[in-house]
Amino acid sequence: MPRVYVQLYKSAPTMAALLSSAQVATGGLSPITAPLQGTPMVSGQWVDYSGSFQQPGVQPGIQNAEFNLKAFVTTIPFLGMEGLVQLDYSVVPLIEARMNDSTNVTIDTFATALFNNLSNQQQLIGLPAAIDDGTFSVIYGGVNRTSNTFWKSTYVHNGAPTTPTRNLMLQYIAQVTKQTGEMPTLAVMGFGTWTLLAQDFTTQERYNITPGSAFGADNKVEALFRALDVAGVPFYADPYCPEGVLYLINTNYLSLYLHERAAFSFTGFESTLPNNQLGYIGAILSLLELADVKCKAHGKFDNLSFLNI
Repeated sequence: MPRVYVQLYKSAPTMAALLSSAQVATGGLSPITAPLQGTPMVSGQWVDYSGSFQQPGVQPGIQNAEFNLKAFVTTIPFLGMEGLVQLDYSVVPLIEARMNDSTNVTIDTFATALFNNLSNQQQLIGLPAAIDDGTFSVIYGGVNRTSNTFWKSTYVHNGAPTTPTRNLMLQYIAQVTKQTGEMPTLAVMGFGTWTLLAQDFTTQERYNITPGSAFGADNKVEALFRALDVAGVPFYADPYCPEGVLYLINTNYLSLYLHERAAFSFTGFESTLPNNQLGYIGAILSLLELADVKCKAHGKFDNLSFLNI
């Protein structure tokens, strides 16, 4: 069979969406800098008919959040003897298979870190640190959440496993929206959690049939959903998201940054002869980081019930 049937990896919808809308980071290894206004920089006051007012003072209201780019390298070896053995007899070109696998390994690693990495500074800092109120990550982007309360996300830990319903999701959306007046743009949860939430919709499903028409080849009956819509916010399932956890995300303020000179850049193959070995080795290099520049525009809710699927 002239194909490799990969058994290891899963689709990574959230990571794919972040990559498709990634921002460009430039320059050297200096961090991504986001100026934050956490306090007023000017003051106002009521005045009487004379128009007199107190002399204003300078109020510094800006500080910087800084995010360091993280380096990820996927190495691709190719031994000289492997090439000779495969020459003109290959069913699946080994170098092609390894190049394809390097993409799968990279995306799997990125998606895993996105939903799990909290404190390892050599890895992509993921959502558990970016969307938090200081419970798990007190300092994010070099800014302390304890002394800068504007840098806190909405975080709710349910005391007991709580069934996700439309009314509960609406409450969560309202909690996050109340902080900034801006609604989240999407929600992400695990498949078991998402499926349990979907069951709250199914009893309300109905079919509308236009008079004179019928279900046929071009008019199929469509049941259930690809995304669950609550108050205009689409809820998606991601296989990498831990079960029982819901992230409400505003994509206007959460972006993945890729360096312009190291966005899945291939080094080319170099000979391994200096190491007394016949063969070649190449590498794919990425410099990236996830940056949340307005933490309170997002929310995290956990200890939700989910189906064991």
